[in-house]
Amino acid sequence: MSDNTVYRRLGRRLRLAVIGGGPGSFIGAMHRQAARLDDCYELVAAALSGDPERSRVAGSGLGLAQDRCYPGGQALIQSEALRADGADVVAIMTPNDSHFGFAMQALDAGFDVICDKPMTNTLQEALILHQKVQDTGLVFCLTHNYTGYPLVRQAKAMVLAGQLGEIRLVQVEYVQGGRAKAGPGRKAWKEDPVRGGPSLVLGDIGTHAHNLLRFVTGLEVAQVAADVGCIVPERTTHDYAGALLRLSNGARGSFWVTQAAAGVENGLRIRVSGSLGSLEWAQEHPQVLHFKPLDAPAQVYTPNGPGTLPLAARASRIVAGHPEGFHEAFANLYTDAADAIAARRVGQLADPLSLHFPNATDGLHGIRFVTAAVASSQNQGAWTPL
Repeated sequence: MSDNTVYRRLGRRLRLAVIGGGPGSFIGAMHRQAARLDDCYELVAAALSGDPERSRVAGSGLGLAQDRCYPGGQALIQSEALRADGADVVAIMTPNDSHFGFAMQALDAGFDVICDKPMTNTLQEALILHQKVQDTGLVFCLTHNYTGYPLVRQAKAMVLAGQLGEIRLVQVEYVQGGRAKAGPGRKAWKEDPVRGGPSLVLGDIGTHAHNLLRFVTGLEVAQVAADVGCIVPERTTHDYAGALLRLSNGARGSFWVTQAAAGVENGLRIRVSGSLGSLEWAQEHPQVLHFKPLDAPAQVYTPNGPGTLPLAARASRIVAGHPEGFHEAFANLYTDAADAIAARRVGQLADPLSLHFPNATDGLHGIRFVTAAVASSQNQGAWTPL
């Protein structure tokens, strides 16, 4: 990771306020830790729960001043916007149905925004929020954190450099087993289509797989033929989705995601095949990127190892052979966004290598994909354009 450009540009850390991610939240802790890893942010305010007392107690436990432990997201946004020492950035990690409202309020109040995925629950909301980001000119970072892994960025850089030639085939999968048993999951709100969205599996992990495909290849999904549904008896929320893809350059793709594969932990993987060779990467073994060129020996890349390209080098903090993982990948998005935010605030250009974090356009494409896949499945798997 490059030097702390936030200090160089602003002379201080960015002031961060968080909405959601309170006691018992896995992703809330990830956001806060990612914000601090490269020393670009200072947590100054929070609304950690919809229960005012729980929010106050949780905020105090993080060392926040009592008057900045807010009873809800709207109160936080309104109050911080009036303070001379108020937050610069609002990070949102609430249930999916509130992403849109809090993001719109924060942008209207002049805050840059970091938001957990999916960006919204509906395509209409995604279109409105995307336009709001364009109109305000503020920074919007969507935390598809797997794009922060050094070797995912190495793969992207190799595709951009033409090392794979013309992309012809992409295979992406995200396989989990956390919902292999019948009954509600750890977070019951995800089972509610009003709060969790029209497709649990597509919103929760399918958007990650779709985003990874787009990030590495630079291609869009033009059409999808999908089967989306439930494989665990007595379940009504989607726990499986499989699809064939037609990509924007004419390439073909396959996509499948599930949270009902008993015993599997977090099996996100991608294979990209071009006219000159193929790349393979798996999240559970993130320190290895396999490159299999046509008519040449297979190659293995490691973070900061031989052949590392600048985009990947920026995402690594330590020397080759020392593992980095989920926390660091998440932090890379926060740090890239921080450089873009600081540059915007002082009227400078951001480091081009910092501008690869997922944004509102990526969020909009993700919701288009979910919408099209569900529509295709409801139409007997018919090819459906995005």
